[in-house]
Amino acid sequence: MRSLLAIASLTTGNRFGHRSLLQKGNPRTAPTSFGHCSLCCYRVRAYASLSGDYREILSRNGMSDIKLDDVVDLFSVMVKSRPFPSIIEFSKLLSAIAKMKRFDVVISLGKQMQNLGISHNLYTYNILINCFCRRSQLPLALAILGKMMKLGYEPDVVTLSSLVNGYCHSKRISDAVALVDQMVAMGYQPNAVTFNTLIHDLFLHNRASEAVALVDRMVAKGCQPDLFTYSTIANGLCKRGDTDLALTLLMKMEKGQIEADVVIYNTVIDGLCKYKHVNDAIDLFNEMETNGIKPDIFTYSSLISCLCNYGRWSDASRLLTYMIERRINPNVVTFNALIDAFVKEGKLLEAEILYEEMIRRQ
Repeated sequence: MRSLLAIASLTTGNRFGHRSLLQKGNPRTAPTSFGHCSLCCYRVRAYASLSGDYREILSRNGMSDIKLDDVVDLFSVMVKSRPFPSIIEFSKLLSAIAKMKRFDVVISLGKQMQNLGISHNLYTYNILINCFCRRSQLPLALAILGKMMKLGYEPDVVTLSSLVNGYCHSKRISDAVALVDQMVAMGYQPNAVTFNTLIHDLFLHNRASEAVALVDRMVAKGCQPDLFTYSTIANGLCKRGDTDLALTLLMKMEKGQIEADVVIYNTVIDGLCKYKHVNDAIDLFNEMETNGIKPDIFTYSSLISCLCNYGRWSDASRLLTYMIERRINPNVVTFNALIDAFVKEGKLLEAEILYEEMIRRQ
């Protein structure tokens, strides 16, 4: 935990000095830590429907049906109420605006709250940190982290996940990896979004081996990634042509009792086909059936196209028959691959029969 505070302090440096993020004052003297977006919350326009019980509006299914202007007017009503509404009610409002992706408005309203002396809690801090991270304003997010920790609030998995995302947005991938390692050391289970965001960025920056190593470390520490995370890694490896690592990944999943689904099998089979490992692709096809995973149209299309590309049209034809027997209708891609193979082999009659079959099925 101390290292998190150190990161926050070092990152913000002297930029914020000794000024309190929750410093009271009027808008002219208030600190600018919560952003540079100015938004007047005391509108002249009357809003009769909100002047009643704001609690009723806040209780509506996450306020999913309310417009931004109306939410801001609701905030104006709330800050005029005496006593102030609870911080939980302010949290609901800020959360609703964040879901609209109006992070600038959330930051501005957070500043209005501090000017009025309304103390934030962990939930509102998390909302603000997430908004700064989504706006690629990582130093300001880290400043709030430092402040909330000094006030006795310990970051939770939501706080840290937002910061991982912020590091990734700022292209500080090594810091993001270090923070995920620290999260696990603190006993937190990074969620799928955190894992996948970081893994995606590792592949984006040609750091595939680090992505695989990260998952291995997580598993070794008892933090098992989910199926979606493994699918993301398999896709990244296959796009790079690292099919051996992709096959190894499937074995690791089996060892960790994570059952691969048809999507992951399709990804690896397609990768094997594209990188000329047709026999390995067929072996994996047989393995998935043995494991009770039913191939779909994408599985068959990849294999049939691959077999045709290597002149193995008889194998492709048998696979097509097998496919139809299992009541999986071939698509245009499947038919075209076979027709093209027959034409190249000079089997024009067979090609014509397949073409007529394709037209009939359409």
